[in-house]
Amino acid sequence: MADNQQTKILLVDDDKFIVDMYLIKFGEHGFKIEPAFSGAEALEKLTKGFAPDILLVDIIMPGMDGFQLIREITEKNLRHNAAIVVLSNLGQKDDIERALALGVDGYIVKASATPSEVVSRVLEITKTRLAKAT
Repeated sequence: MADNQQTKILLVDDDKFIVDMYLIKFGEHGFKIEPAFSGAEALEKLTKGFAPDILLVDIIMPGMDGFQLIREITEKNLRHNAAIVVLSNLGQKDDIERALALGVDGYIVKASATPSEVVSRVLEITKTRLAKAT
């Protein structure tokens, strides 16, 4: 993942406004973004072979929440070595600890970060994960 042009992100969020905003913001940095508006849609894309470098997952979604999605991705071996970053408005210590216990690489609270800060933090988390893997 030396250059962002090849970096693929699966962005899972049921809020179209949020998805559109991050499509633009990550696109400006050369990332290829694939949106999924539900956990079920994300699982379908992963099952059909989409292998992102980064999974950006919201927690509060109808049907399957982000915690359940992360668990399913792990149990079904659909992670494909992707970094998993939670991007949610849930910022309670319990929520963060629960996500970390599921093996996520990072947790960003939407309300406390601008879109540009989110891009920077995702890059940081991904670089840290790659450094640990080598």
